[in-house]
Amino acid sequence: MLLAGIELKPSEIAEHTVGRFLVALGGVIVPLGFGVALGLVFLPPGGTRSLQALLIGIAMAITAIPASIRILSELGLLRAPVGRVIIGAALFDDVIGLLLLAVLTGLGTAGVIPGAGALALMLGKIVLFFAITVGLGVHIYPKVSRGLRTLQATSVEFSVLTAVALAYGLLAELLGMHWIMGAFMAGLFFEPDRVGLRAYAGSKLIIGGVTAGVLGPVFFASIGARIDFSSIAGAPVFLVALILLAFLGKLIGAGLPARMIGLSARNATAVGVGMSSRGAVELVVLSVAVQAGIIADGPAPSGGGGAPIFSSLVVMAVVTTLMAPIVLRAILCNSRPQNSADPPRPDPPRDPAARA
Repeated sequence: MLLAGIELKPSEIAEHTVGRFLVALGGVIVPLGFGVALGLVFLPPGGTRSLQALLIGIAMAITAIPASIRILSELGLLRAPVGRVIIGAALFDDVIGLLLLAVLTGLGTAGVIPGAGALALMLGKIVLFFAITVGLGVHIYPKVSRGLRTLQATSVEFSVLTAVALAYGLLAELLGMHWIMGAFMAGLFFEPDRVGLRAYAGSKLIIGGVTAGVLGPVFFASIGARIDFSSIAGAPVFLVALILLAFLGKLIGAGLPARMIGLSARNATAVGVGMSSRGAVELVVLSVAVQAGIIADGPAPSGGGGAPIFSSLVVMAVVTTLMAPIVLRAILCNSRPQNSADPPRPDPPRDPAARA
């Protein structure tokens, strides 16, 4: 999440905020409704049925910003209009999803639905978190970076960035949010014009290496080790319905608003497909749900029509993330010049005299 924040720019996120928020809102509401309905159909009656159904809906509503960035970068569409819509909407999507996760964990801890006062207090804490982190990122961090920028020392900038990420994560935890949002906000304001190009590139290289080479594989391996394939084999209808509704929910929920804000039918479809990747963010959500006692990471309960929630959601996250670039490439490979952020450049003249 820290690396995902570094790879985005606040100015790009702020562009066309209303339109991207509408795309994100649709991309949350429709999959959330599909997931809750799916959970209520397949899950057996019980005290945690509603919470587990809500968890399925939240997991289906998630869009992984890191996965979306990687997919669009590989396709050369990160700076294209369709890519910017996907990334901007994915940011709002994840913020809404994390807010829903905070509500879900609060429900799991308290055991009852919070009242209006409790929900207002939770919302106030969330607003306070963003006010503090954005205020520090805009007004305080640039002043600190001016002194560090003269050093052009990657080690110093990396240490400061790590400290800020830990502090923001702690602040998020204290205010009732998950720490991953703190890490993301710390990376969001780590820009080359604030810290210097050399320190920025060096720190990004270190964080990317640590993430891709150590922490990422360990995290995915720890999640994969807890998948119970035997329970998945016992509920194939639930798994197939989960994957299909996950794709369809994003395609309808994000694609229709994208079409309404002026994108072509092809690009709007690409937005819906691009928003369907869940990646590691959903796995973090599942880890939080396991820690909160909402679901277990073992086999599904025997009898009663129980569904293997944890394992099925992990498989859904992997399948949607793998399928997104394949479908996006099929949709956009023949129309990349129209989706490029810059107009196509004419071929240079071959005649040296003409070139001169």
